[in-house]
Amino acid sequence: MAAAAAPRAATASQSHAPAEGAGAEGGFAIYVHWPFCASKCPYCDFNSHVRHGGVDEPRFAAALVRELETAADRTERRRPDSVFFGGGTPSLMSPATVGAVLDAVDRLWGLDASAEVTLEANPTSVEAGRFAGYRAAGVGRVSLGVQALDDAALAALGRRHTADEALKAVALAQSIFPRVTFDLIYARPAMTAEVWAAELKRALAIGTDHLSLYQLTIEEGTPFAALHAAGKLHVPDDDTAADLYELTQALTEAAGMPAYEVSNHARPGQESRHNLVYWRGGGYVGVGPGAHGRLEQDGVRRATAAERNPERWLAAVEAAGHGLVVDEPVDAAERADELLLMGLRLSEGVDLARHARHAGRPIEPARIAPLVADGLLAWTPAGRLAATPRGRLVLNTLIAALAA
Repeated sequence: MAAAAAPRAATASQSHAPAEGAGAEGGFAIYVHWPFCASKCPYCDFNSHVRHGGVDEPRFAAALVRELETAADRTERRRPDSVFFGGGTPSLMSPATVGAVLDAVDRLWGLDASAEVTLEANPTSVEAGRFAGYRAAGVGRVSLGVQALDDAALAALGRRHTADEALKAVALAQSIFPRVTFDLIYARPAMTAEVWAAELKRALAIGTDHLSLYQLTIEEGTPFAALHAAGKLHVPDDDTAADLYELTQALTEAAGMPAYEVSNHARPGQESRHNLVYWRGGGYVGVGPGAHGRLEQDGVRRATAAERNPERWLAAVEAAGHGLVVDEPVDAAERADELLLMGLRLSEGVDLARHARHAGRPIEPARIAPLVADGLLAWTPAGRLAATPRGRLVLNTLIAALAA
């Protein structure tokens, strides 16, 4: 694959005009799931798997390409706004596998030089050593799973890197990729406002243009859930967590990186284009074990999900060209609810006219007015309905009230 710095030339087969109609709203993206990790973090409920005996990477790479080909046969041929390698730990892939997948996307849909191509990576020294290879393969944005800037916290979270390794990986990534983001987890056990303020200020001083800041949540079926149930893991109570959230908003706002989504902060123009496709209700192809998608096929929006077990997914793709276990139409009510669920996460809010087109009716003003009066919802200058910072703390309540 040509180096990402060189513009991609469109061939005749790649010159796909943007599709009109339902699929054109919100953009179009491609998600590639690499399900393997070196170890499983105790808080994680993602579809990730440890294979101590190794992974047959060439077989999985070929299967990802095969599943992309099958998806391309049934979707509108639109150039993707973004390609996102998520996981699991995509930085366990070789750059050659990343390049093969991007070559397939380019062949099947056409991939402009301006498209956002993101790869999630862990900041260990081994994985950071592959950064130059990923850049040459076509990755322009890396998302680093830093999670904490404190060694004791990293050990408690089951991370395999130190704070020093993380800082060095961020610096290396900044020297190689045009765009760099990293994750931090707050509301960790025993975390105080003073501890979080110091850590977040340190993160903001690093100089990236995007940060993902997540509150630690106890997910069912994880080791943290078992420890929490046994009284051996104590996380901040709801009031303390809310205070930490409000502190997060204040510090990021002051640093010029306001929240454009509940947990994501960026300087203007540096928002994640891939995730905006999800939150704006766009269309996306998902390939790989457990990947979800929202496809526009013959004017009908369809929800897809693949087999979660990597080996069963692999066998299915090799036999049938895909690993889908869910492939069903999304009805109007579900589509409208998705627009609310995702759109209210964004500071730009929800276009209620678009919502009404899908729902078949507008939201009754009598359901909106009390929430606006209570300071939980507000109208944006563009005429959209958005959750206020206080409203984001009770987002599920707002969605239930509006979708009733």
